[in-house]
Amino acid sequence: MQKRTKIVATIGPASSSEETLSQMLDQGMNLARINFSHGTHESNGALIDMVKKLREEKALPVGIVADLQGPRVRIILGDELDVKEGEHIAVSDLSLSPNFQFSILNFQSISNDKISNFNNIIKLDKKNIIECIEVGNEILIEDGKIKLKVTEKKDNVLLAKALVSGTIKNHKGVNIPDAKLNFGALTEKDLEDLEFALSKDVDFVAISFVGGKDDILALKEKIKNLSEKETDLPKIISKVERKKALENIDEIVETSDAIMVARGDLGIEMPESKVVIYQKEIIEKCLASNKPVIVATQMLESMIENPLPTRAEVSDVSNAVIDHTDCVMLSGESANGKYPVEAVRIMAQIIKDTEDSPFDDNLKKFFDHENLEEYRAVIDSAHELAKSSQARAIFMFSFSGATPLFMSQHRPKQEMLLATQNQKTFYQSSILWGVEAFLISKDNDIDDFATFLSQKGAEKQLLEKGDKVVLIMGKLPDGRKMRLIGIEEVK
Repeated sequence: MQKRTKIVATIGPASSSEETLSQMLDQGMNLARINFSHGTHESNGALIDMVKKLREEKALPVGIVADLQGPRVRIILGDELDVKEGEHIAVSDLSLSPNFQFSILNFQSISNDKISNFNNIIKLDKKNIIECIEVGNEILIEDGKIKLKVTEKKDNVLLAKALVSGTIKNHKGVNIPDAKLNFGALTEKDLEDLEFALSKDVDFVAISFVGGKDDILALKEKIKNLSEKETDLPKIISKVERKKALENIDEIVETSDAIMVARGDLGIEMPESKVVIYQKEIIEKCLASNKPVIVATQMLESMIENPLPTRAEVSDVSNAVIDHTDCVMLSGESANGKYPVEAVRIMAQIIKDTEDSPFDDNLKKFFDHENLEEYRAVIDSAHELAKSSQARAIFMFSFSGATPLFMSQHRPKQEMLLATQNQKTFYQSSILWGVEAFLISKDNDIDDFATFLSQKGAEKQLLEKGDKVVLIMGKLPDGRKMRLIGIEEVK
């Protein structure tokens, strides 16, 4: 059996050559993530074109993810500012008047504390964000390396006490976990990047810093308005990385096409000891809702510099696989690291070894057999038939992609081979656990898709003559609903 859990690899300077990317695909990469927080439209467009060229040459269903930056808050500061634990500093935003005269006397809570250099007011690069921050909120700078706690608020300026010593640097990222931020998940930059990504016909769009379903619905509307076509639109991946997202996780899962557990920012906004618990809870919710899920951030982080991961990192990947995530993701390891090809190879080997092991959670608890809608009940029946008949594989024909989505969520032991005439479904299948997709010509007889998949399975040494296979056919290109289930032997 080949690996079933898919690998998302972020493409960046370390993986921007055709030779390196080709090797990454050969080693088991399934989706290419383009991070629009970095690069230009020209450079990111070149990466997208290169992925498309290689996936066509290799006939691989490799999905392309355009990851939007979102409303990342950053520091605006001239010179670096050293602060010591216990000192107070001033924080404001872009709405502060240039003529504002700051006076230390405006604040009463610092009379018995050390005072930092108030000539340098730290600014946050968003207008009116100060009005969303309350006394008692923490301001976390540069992944939490600097922690400030707001002690007083007056005249659009915060007085914040340093909880740790360190150096505040310009343009570093800021997290404010408990603030009720009043801006949406899409910025002007995101809209420009989205329009460009749609022009490049990407397969997925990832939305950052989702707070609730309204953010996702807004993105869906933007995609609909900006796209030049009405069908085969990119799927939306919602990144769960804020405390607010956890509070609204059920509606986010329901509204999204897929979920990414973005553990980097989530680990800043929440106690790190709880992140793995949330990871497991989110994966379980996605399995129950038939939504693909990606576990991301720092999975093989040490491979940015080293040729081998730590044992803890290996355990992290294995744990996500045992949790039944659809995908695991490489970030800096493949974008900026010294060993992008090795990172993919080692991640694929960890996945394979874990999947070959007996350590597997019971999935039946995720499915409510009494309340399945009609077609999901058909999928359920096909899965039961595959188990009872000891079939070696499940053959699927699907135009829309619904059949492999529903079947994948059962995590069957059988190989899942998909034939589709829809190129977008072919590439979007890259996110689905265990699905091996093949693009079938529109000139081929759909009724003969089993012969086509038998040949492909034999070529990949997945099937042998005499193996039993279960057949299931979903909606046809003309809209007819076949609801076909059958069983036959490979000839």
